[in-house]
Amino acid sequence: MSWGSELWDQFDNLEKHTQSGIEFVERYTKFVKERTEIEISYAKQIRNLSKKYQPKKNSREEEENKYTSCRAFLSTLNELNDYAGQHEVIAENLSSQIIAELSRYLTELKAERKSHFQDGRKAQQHMESSWKQLESSKRRFERDCKEADRAQQYFEKMDNDINVTKADVEKARQQAQMRHQMAADSKTEYSNFLTKFNQEQNEHYYTVIPSIFQKLQEMEERRIERVGMSMKTYADVDRDVLPIVGKCLDGMTKAAESIEPKTDSKQVVDSYKSGFEPPGDLEFEDYGPGQAMKRTVSETSLSNSRGEGKERPSGGKSKGKLWPFIKNKNKSPKQSKEPISNRFNEFMASKPKMTCLRSLRRGSKLLSLKLGSGPEDFSHLPPEQRRKKLQAKIDDLNKDIQKEMDQKDALTKMKGVYEKNPQMGDPASVDPRLAEIAQNIEKLQFEVQKFEGWLAEVEGRLPSKSDPPRRQSGLYETQNSNSSTVGNNCAQDRESPDGSYTEEQSSETQAKVTISNPPEVDDEFDDDEETLPTIGTCKAIYPFEGHNEGTISVTEGELLYVIEEDKGDGWTRVRRNEDEEGYVPTSYVEVFLETNAKDS
Repeated sequence: MSWGSELWDQFDNLEKHTQSGIEFVERYTKFVKERTEIEISYAKQIRNLSKKYQPKKNSREEEENKYTSCRAFLSTLNELNDYAGQHEVIAENLSSQIIAELSRYLTELKAERKSHFQDGRKAQQHMESSWKQLESSKRRFERDCKEADRAQQYFEKMDNDINVTKADVEKARQQAQMRHQMAADSKTEYSNFLTKFNQEQNEHYYTVIPSIFQKLQEMEERRIERVGMSMKTYADVDRDVLPIVGKCLDGMTKAAESIEPKTDSKQVVDSYKSGFEPPGDLEFEDYGPGQAMKRTVSETSLSNSRGEGKERPSGGKSKGKLWPFIKNKNKSPKQSKEPISNRFNEFMASKPKMTCLRSLRRGSKLLSLKLGSGPEDFSHLPPEQRRKKLQAKIDDLNKDIQKEMDQKDALTKMKGVYEKNPQMGDPASVDPRLAEIAQNIEKLQFEVQKFEGWLAEVEGRLPSKSDPPRRQSGLYETQNSNSSTVGNNCAQDRESPDGSYTEEQSSETQAKVTISNPPEVDDEFDDDEETLPTIGTCKAIYPFEGHNEGTISVTEGELLYVIEEDKGDGWTRVRRNEDEEGYVPTSYVEVFLETNAKDS
């Protein structure tokens, strides 16, 4: 249905309608713009949330990432960050595909509408001008007809009057004829204007206005179609990111399904296993008549009497390994109910100065350990943890030695080239560097020997599973209860302040404090030439650059062979080919172990 034929007289209403159409496009554009702002704000909040719960460097949260549940949560945070990125994509596409396009189209639409209505107004003004000319000629024709009638009546009156001269009658006749001629001319002019006006009016309402209104109708239909396309694009922008959003959600689900309680429990054992054996049976102490009254001082005693506390204040605490979960709030049956403040005052009053000095030294050492500066031989750690640290240190030193050896080989080859071709360089210029590398290798080998000695010492002390249980407290088992000395007063408890146990060195050795260190990459490379067997395969789900020594770079989707599974430190050893192998983060790969490897 055409606007030109049906709405020829609705010029003003069509002007209002097209203006409301433009306002609708502007309103829809504003709606999309506000949606874009919401998406940007939402994406920013999601990214901030993901960043807020990312583990801090050198913190307890970073240490916890060795557990599958914590790694799953970290994967969830990473997927959530990607999820926020998709909302940023939505905002970007809405802005570029809808807001920018509609803004440009609005400018063109306003200009086109203005041009069409200007043409319509010109046509209306032309019709009004023709109408005024027609009215003017009509009034002139009417006036001339009236003047001709009056002139004719005057002539007839003069002609019938006998007293009027012939000259006056002739003058009146000529005047009447002139008026009749003017009326005839006005009639002809009016007739011409009327014909012209009718033609223009017919053209105006059947040609000009319908053409303008048809253009307006096409313009309005294009506007409506453009709005519909924008609405479809609005839905498509959301639909386009759904596959990636689905992958993010699948990644979160996969991370949740990767949680393995048994593996986390095993990791707790690997992290906190001390290597100590449970205490053996207590010996019977006979206090019958004629028997020597011997009191074995051991940390497995439930408590000491108040009198013994006065003689040996430092031995009055009960830190027995038989009850590792009993803290100060659980008192043994024989423990005195005397207020702690009184016991503390007696302790400070009776303890020798040497003991206080040792306590201060031990406190300062404890503070330094908590600040992260432990002994070089890791003697502050339990045997099992100490063994792992020493082995890792030896592996690092061996890698440093290999680096120096590689440099030495390269310089030796360079020196050989210089000797064959003196014009390329002076062979003597390489000697200082070779000497320096030799010294470095010698120092590193000395360090390796030192750490290997400590490792052998620890491995010699670690009990085998077949060994019978033995007492861990043997410092004062042969001492008499009446022979208390300053050395006895300074006997250290076997339990550290944070509840872990330490390895005893001698009767004068200070107790070490077990400090939980952050997990390190277990770089246990085999020194022999034998190649490790393949125990499974893995697929890289994220790219990894592998800048650090001992690591290997992988690309997303790459298939590799697994030669050593994660030992709880967060790293898996893989092989690409016969000559290329290294460690990659376990969370970056999906591991498929063989059945016999899983059973072992």
